[in-house]
Amino acid sequence: MTNYRSPAFCNLALLAASLMAATGPAQAQQTSGASFTETFDRLDTAFWYISDGWNNGAHQNCTWSKSQVRVANGELTLGFAAQQAGDRAYVCGELQTRQRYGFGTYEVRMKSATGSGLNSAFFTYIGPTDKQPHDEIDFEVLGKNLRQVQLNQYVSAKGGNEKLVPVAGGANLSFNDYAFIWERNRLRYFVNGTLVHEVTDPAKIPPNPQKIFASLWGSDTFKDWMGPFSYTGPAEMKIDRIAFTAMGETCRFAESVLCKLD
Repeated sequence: MTNYRSPAFCNLALLAASLMAATGPAQAQQTSGASFTETFDRLDTAFWYISDGWNNGAHQNCTWSKSQVRVANGELTLGFAAQQAGDRAYVCGELQTRQRYGFGTYEVRMKSATGSGLNSAFFTYIGPTDKQPHDEIDFEVLGKNLRQVQLNQYVSAKGGNEKLVPVAGGANLSFNDYAFIWERNRLRYFVNGTLVHEVTDPAKIPPNPQKIFASLWGSDTFKDWMGPFSYTGPAEMKIDRIAFTAMGETCRFAESVLCKLD
């Protein structure tokens, strides 16, 4: 198994290693954006960057398109649809923060897309394109298996930390809350307020501030991981809320996992 960003940037693994060799170990948490709660009453493009006009590699069968990123009625919709764009027969949606964020609590309330070969992802990432080592923390719902979510993290392009945990009732039928609390020596994952996984090995905890992403994409080639791709019509991933709370701050909204821990 592998995750979304690693295949996309697998051809950059050597570059990441070279960067580390050239600059030495990263000084973690040098900068971090401020806490926020995004409820998508509008799409603030000064805060969010919309991916448009490219893809992450040969494994991805869609081109990122701003047409597949929409906000209405307090929800963000990321789409996947049949439309020729460059050498891809499909278009798909992704957005990311312009700022990087460090230790703290990351939360999303989302409903995944349906369809084998699709990946509904909420994650943090930084890498060679940002002149940093590849660090990453993931929640990914694969369309072939909508009753589980895959957790994973990467440190300097080294992954292999995949874990599947159940999503009661299915990830695509209603909104579910996914959160992780990222500390220097501990990483905790939560699904609907319940702790489902804890990492305490410092070698498996990313040290560098990262951008926050949400994306929906497809693949014809990752059949073992994502399932055989079969297009049956447009698909949508819905997001009601994305939030970040910096380490040491109290919960920012009633449904936050931090409120349940206080």
